Order: sequence, then C-alpha cells, then structure tokens
Amino acid sequence: MKIGVYRLSVERAEAPSPTRVALGALLAVALALLLASVLFWTPESGPWAAYRIAFGYAFVNPSGLGATVHRAVYLLLCTLAFLIPLRGGLWNIGLPGQVYAGALAAFAVPFWAGARELSSGTAGGVALVSMPLAAALAGAALGALVGLLRAKLAVNEILVTMMLNSVMFWLVSDFIKEGGAFMSATAEGESFTLPEVFRPPLPLGLPPSAFLGLAAAVVVDFVFSRAAAGYRVRTFGLNPHAARYAGIDPVRVSLWVFVLGGAFSGLAGYHYFAAVPGLYKIPTNYGYYGDLSFYGIICALIARGSALGAVPMALLFAGLSVGGRFAQGALRLPFGVDYAILGLLMTTFVLSHLVDRYRVVWQRAAPAPTSAPPRPEGAR
Repeated sequence: MKIGVYRLSVERAEAPSPTRVALGALLAVALALLLASVLFWTPESGPWAAYRIAFGYAFVNPSGLGATVHRAVYLLLCTLAFLIPLRGGLWNIGLPGQVYAGALAAFAVPFWAGARELSSGTAGGVALVSMPLAAALAGAALGALVGLLRAKLAVNEILVTMMLNSVMFWLVSDFIKEGGAFMSATAEGESFTLPEVFRPPLPLGLPPSAFLGLAAAVVVDFVFSRAAAGYRVRTFGLNPHAARYAGIDPVRVSLWVFVLGGAFSGLAGYHYFAAVPGLYKIPTNYGYYGDLSFYGIICALIARGSALGAVPMALLFAGLSVGGRFAQGALRLPFGVDYAILGLLMTTFVLSHLVDRYRVVWQRAAPAPTSAPPRPEGAR
C-alpha cells in the first residue's frame, strides 16, 4: 500500500530465533493476563488479589499443585495425540472420543475381574499393567478407523473424528448411567470407584503414566528430527504427491499416525479417570474432561509442533484452568472466568505467531523511472 512517497507492506519474516520465540510467548502471557484483569474487578478485591489466589493455589498450594501437574500430564498426552498426525498433515479432532474409549477400556479390565466385589488378590497386579494397555489399544483402534477411512476412501478425518466424539460420549453415558454395566452402587450417574488394589503406585506423587508422557515427548521430538520414520511422516505432511513419488506409502503413514495419536489419547483417558488421586472413577461431568482435551490441540499449535515445547504450555494451561476455577469460587465470580482467561491466552499466542511470521515494512517508495527525452531526427 502506497501512502504519499512511502510504501507500507507486509512481508514474510525469516525464522525467528529461540530467544525471540520465548520472549514473544512471555509477552503473550502478560498481555492475556492484562486483558483478563477486567474480569476480576470486584468491590472487595482487584485483579492482583485474584491472580495471587489463582497462581498461589495452582503452583504453591500442595493440593492445587498436584491437581495442576496431573492436568498438565493429561494435556501433554492429548497434545501428543494431536501433534503426531499433524506432522503428517492430518488433523486428529477426535481427542475426546479417544479419551472416552480409553477410559471405558481401562474400567472394563477391573469390571471383568470382578473389581466391585474384589478388595485384594493377585488380579490387581495384572490389572495395573493391563488397564493402561487396554486404554491405549482402545484409543488406537478408534484412531485406526479414522486413518483407514482417510487413506482408503479419502473421507475427511475432521468429520469422522467429530462424529466419533459424539458416539463415544453417549456410549460412556450408557455404561455409567441408568443401569449401565459400570454404574456405581449408589446409582449417582457415575462409574464404580476403583478399589485400592487397582490403583497405580504414585512414585514422587505421580502415576507411571506421567513419566511415560514425559518420556514420550522426548522420543517424539527425536523421531521427527532424527529418525527416518519421522522424515517420511514430515515429507508426507508437507507434500503428499512428492511423498508418493518418493515411494512413501500414504496408507501406512495415515494409519500409523492416527494409531499412535489414538493410543496417547486413550492413555490420557486412563490417566485422568483411573490414575489421578481423589478420582479413580468416571464422574458425572466426564464431558468436561473430554472438552478439556481440546486444549491439547492449542498446546501443540502454540508449541509449533514441538512435543517438549508443549510441556510448559500444558503446565501453564493446566495451572490457569485449576487456579482460575479456584479463584472463581473464592471470590464468587461469574461462571466461566477460567475459560475466558484460556481463550484470551490462546488469542494472544496466535497474535504472537503472526508477529513472528510476518513483519511490517515501512519504506520510501522508489521514484518512478523517467522516460528518456526523444532523440532528434537523423541522430545515431
């Protein structure tokens, strides 16, 4: 756009340095908290008191810190479930459905073992391994269906996964409510509570699924940066036609990225419903945790496809959701303040990405070339 003798244009910028990316993330967080401060104005207190309560509970209070870490692990597993297909150019929007599938499969193991009547025995040791394995396999099976439909019939994976989310939501309802197989003895619209023998150990206060999630983040980044399998997935994601020409099988890539993504979502379902202290059941508001898995998508996009980069993002989103909900109750604020904070945070992070990717150029326009004077007749 030309303004007088100057020209204003937007150009694609070079890849930003890690320092600039980190600084942009910090500024995005600060801007989001500044914009959200208007939500905390009350006659009794201001935003500073609200943030002190929220962050103090989420990151300092022992009970709140535990809830934050467990939720961050859940979000990290959901992030991996979305990130792996994303590297292959595919979108796994079916995180809630795969989470529900993993939860049902995990609770099916103690149910078949007679968990509701069992208080001790050797079956518990076997279930501690088979429950997360069953959850991962259930999520992987749901992901495999999406991958096959995409690869074989070119069915849009976004539509399929969204429909499967609804199917699995009501399937969980059938199992835990109105006389379902997993219904609790008190018939309160939730599943039975896992007996002590089926609960995983908690080294350092965390279940094994937490350490598995962190290790998986390291492995995923290594595979996509150094391994041949990761190179094939990235190539297919960047240019499917060139990948086919290079001999990369699109069916195999589409299938396996969704299988791995579904497995991580299923493991997330096991982690939150069967491994988090104080829960150990599928609660009535299980849909809230399914919706929460969508923040794994945001974490993956903000982290620019880096699994390790998603770890602090998952911790931040988990802390703001846990602390925001606590401050909302402590200060008697309207419902949805925590969602508003997370929404503003997502918006500011997207803006920071645009700032990193593009730059505004303001420069003096080059003068128009002047035409040469006409040559006299007869001149050579």
